[in-house]
Amino acid sequence: MKEIIFVCLGNICRSPMAEMMFDDLINKADLKSNINVESRSTSTYEIGNAPHPGAISELKRQNIPVIEHFAEQISDYDFRHADLIVGMDAQNIIDLKNMAPSGTEEKIFKAYDILDIDKEIEDPWFDHKFNRTFTQLEEVLPQWLEKVKA
Repeated sequence: MKEIIFVCLGNICRSPMAEMMFDDLINKADLKSNINVESRSTSTYEIGNAPHPGAISELKRQNIPVIEHFAEQISDYDFRHADLIVGMDAQNIIDLKNMAPSGTEEKIFKAYDILDIDKEIEDPWFDHKFNRTFTQLEEVLPQWLEKVKA
């Protein structure tokens, strides 16, 4: 089974949105038995907290099934067992590479790397533009699914 982990700072906005949207793509492609998706944080700020209400509201508005989720920090186990670790912005990538056990750094990518674009999934925590986050994720996630399937 392939494992992909989406990562942001707190694991309450961008990465759980990515997880739930990717899970929906996996289900629609009938690949649930082949691909597992999870999400994590780089920080300890929000551990144990549910996703931001704005993230949940946007997912529901877009008819994405909401999965029970509580923020969790990425672990050595995650680095070792994931096939891909996808961070949302440049700082996530810096943090992930600093946290990564030796030999796991090659699994780390920024979300827009899949489109070969130097762009970030912007953090809606500050401006509450969860629709922008959804649109940005919608742009990259199908391509990550193709990569995981390959």
